[in-house]
This record gives sequence, structure tokens and C-alpha cells, in this order.
Amino acid sequence: MKNAPLVHGTETVHPVDQFRPIRNLIPFGIQHVLVMIATPISSVFLIGSALNLSAHLTAAILSAVFVFSGLGSLLQSVGVWRVGVRLPFVMLPGGAATVLFISIAQDTDLQTAAGAVVLTGIFYILAVTLFVRVLRYFPPLVIGTMVVVIGINLVEVTGYLITGRPDTPGFGDTKNLILGLITMVCTVLFFRFLRGVWRQLSVAFGLVLGTIVSAFMGMTTFSSHAKGAGFSLPTLFPFGVPHLDVVAAVPMLVWSIASMAEATGQTVINGEIVGRHVERTRDIPRVIRADGAVSIFGGLFGTPAMVTSGENIGIVRASGVRSRYVTAAAGILLILIGVSPLASILGGIPSAVVGGTAVVVFAIIIVLGIQMLARVDFTETGNLITCTMALGIGLLPVLIPGMYGELPSDVQTILGSGVAMSALVAVLLNLLFHHTGGSAKSSPAEPPVADVKERAGDYRV
Repeated sequence: MKNAPLVHGTETVHPVDQFRPIRNLIPFGIQHVLVMIATPISSVFLIGSALNLSAHLTAAILSAVFVFSGLGSLLQSVGVWRVGVRLPFVMLPGGAATVLFISIAQDTDLQTAAGAVVLTGIFYILAVTLFVRVLRYFPPLVIGTMVVVIGINLVEVTGYLITGRPDTPGFGDTKNLILGLITMVCTVLFFRFLRGVWRQLSVAFGLVLGTIVSAFMGMTTFSSHAKGAGFSLPTLFPFGVPHLDVVAAVPMLVWSIASMAEATGQTVINGEIVGRHVERTRDIPRVIRADGAVSIFGGLFGTPAMVTSGENIGIVRASGVRSRYVTAAAGILLILIGVSPLASILGGIPSAVVGGTAVVVFAIIIVLGIQMLARVDFTETGNLITCTMALGIGLLPVLIPGMYGELPSDVQTILGSGVAMSALVAVLLNLLFHHTGGSAKSSPAEPPVADVKERAGDYRV
């Protein structure tokens, strides 16, 4: 039976802890890498173009991002002492963190931007003790709402890989739309008609077939990316010694609080997918400490802040492969890519193919959030209003980008983050309805929901 627990004597090995055969680890690890490959490449290319970095410096940062993504994935998957959660996770440069890195560098300099990353990593580690004390205010009602917004936000971001950005040349190009659709359709067909291990690799097969189709359409750019590509190692202090300026780092420090809330939701939903109980005071600090440690060392090598990503959670759910050693294998592959020419060559995969694959994976995250919310009793007015307002306010900046553009940049950082706003609103309203006197019950005239046992103020996984 797929993913059945292994029994050794009287001990049962949970599927998360099963070390699968190498012949399975490698292809499943490759599948994780293929799905998330666009994020490190796009993040570094965005930094390089926005800050006018040389090709040599951009290549050094790309190498560092891959290496530290790999190290972070290994750390979260395998764990060292109280650092790393030992769940199937990958680590990537944060999207908002990349934008903040660029903003701080433009306002000050690259050394200060790198210093802000280091300070953020330190803040993660120092603040986590206080953060876990407020986790009781993150019940399934709050986390489920956050996960839905996270998934929608990811679909929106990766959708632009297919369409391009509005008001830019090539926006809505027909070839890209067709290529993205072909990739999605192929992925769905693989899920429908393949069986066993082959079905578990459907996402990877969809991406590979989409790439092959794009080659026939003349849309791949492997040859141009291969020019000048060679073996390299990350460079220590590529911008010079980081400058630790707390004032300049404030926007990134504020963002890190929202990042910790996002990590909470991702950890809980990952635990549910793999069937392992998440102990909030033990496991979530382990996730955040790993983010902090990797960000500190990554900042010394020029990377933006690194965060445990939800990008692979949909893969775990879709494939049914729950072993944390699969993402550990993905971490090793990322390190090898980072020191090899592959880091540049893989940039030749058309963005529409990556986007088509990612849309399927990230839409699964939305469904997982809905599945979590299905356990909440929405006949209670407090639960209904909390979810309604958190979704509405959290989705506004996702659906209307730039709506807070006239506000100060620091305020934009918070209000413009759908995940941060949904978390903030959900926590505050949960406090209002369930932690300030009696909770808001449904009226007696409303029919009870007999099979819903969890109260919004409880935290159970």
C-alpha cells in the first residue's frame, strides 16, 4: 500500500520518516526542484537588473541562492538539534524579501541591504520565543484563511509567468498562453492515466513535456543560457562586509513578523498533509530558527532573506509522497545545481511552462485551506465575520496591485501583503469574538452543525 508505515520489530516508522530507495528519492527530488526552479532564478535576475549588477556578480548571487536554498531544505527536512522541523519542506528566497532587499539597496547601498538580511535572520531567532506565546491565537479558522490567501497569492504571482506583467511588451502573448495551458492539461492527464510511482511524478512529467513542446515552438533559450556557464562557488561578502543598520532594516524586520505567521500556516497544513501532529511550541520555532540561521549565513553571501516555502506543499499532496528525505534529496540537488553550470542553463525553460506547472500545484494549496476551513463552525457569527473580513481585506492587495501606492513605503509593505493582512485581521477578529467575553454564537433558530467539533478559539492539528 502506498506510503504505508514501515514496521521494524515493534516500532512503526511514520511515512514522513521513511527513507525511500534511491531510485525513488532522486526522481521525486527532481520533481520538487523543477517546480520551484523559477523562484531563485527570477529573484536573482530581478535583483541583478534592478541594481545594475555585473554578469559576474549576478552569477555569484545565483550560485549562493541555489546553495543556501539547498542547505535550508536539508536543514528543515533532516533537522539539527532544535533547528529544522523534520518535515518535507524546501527553502527559497522570499518574494517580498527580494523586493525589500532591492528597495533597501536602492535607498542606501548593497552592504546595508545585505546587513538587513543578517539582522532579519537574527531577529527570527530572538523573536521566536515571544512569537510562540501568541500561537494560541492562530486556530484553524485563522490558519485556514491564511492558507487560502497564500495559495491565491501564489497563483497570482505564477500566473504572471504565463501572461507577463500588464503594460509590458508581450503581455498576454498567445504562444505563452497556449504553452501554459498545454502544460496544465498534460499534468492533469498524467494524473488521470498514470498509476503508482509514475502518477506521483505527474507534475515533473507535465513540466518536461511542456518544455519539449516549447522546444518545437522555438521558445526555449537553453543555448543562450549555456554561454559562459561554468562551475562556481558562492562568494563571501560579494558586496563587501555587510553594514548592520537597524533603522534601514526596519521594513524587512516588520515583514519578518508576517513571514513567521505565514510559516505557522504552512507548517500546520504540511503536518496535516503528511499526517504528523504539529506541536506548535516545538515545531514552529524549529521552522523559524532554520529560516533565521540560513538567512544569516545567506546574507553574508549576498542572498535575500531565505524562507521556508509553501511551493512544495502542493507537490507533497498531489504526489502522496510524504518522506522528508525526498525534500532532503531536493536540497542536495539544489546545492549541486548552485555550483554547476545548470544554475544558468535551467533558466532556459520558458516561464510559461514553469507557470503552468506552478498554477496546478499552488491551486492545490487553496483547496487545502478550504479543507481546513471546512472544520470550522460557520453557524457561529464570530467565525463567519472573522473569515469574511480576513479574506476580503487579505485579497484586496492581491486582486488590486498597487492600491496602497500613495501611502509611505513602510506602510505599503504591510498593507500590500495579502498574507500579512489576512493574518492580522483574522487574529484581531478572533480575539474580539472569542477572547473578549462570551463568543458570538449562532442564533437558536439556526440549525446546528452536528459534525463540527472544533471551536474557533481552540488550536488542534
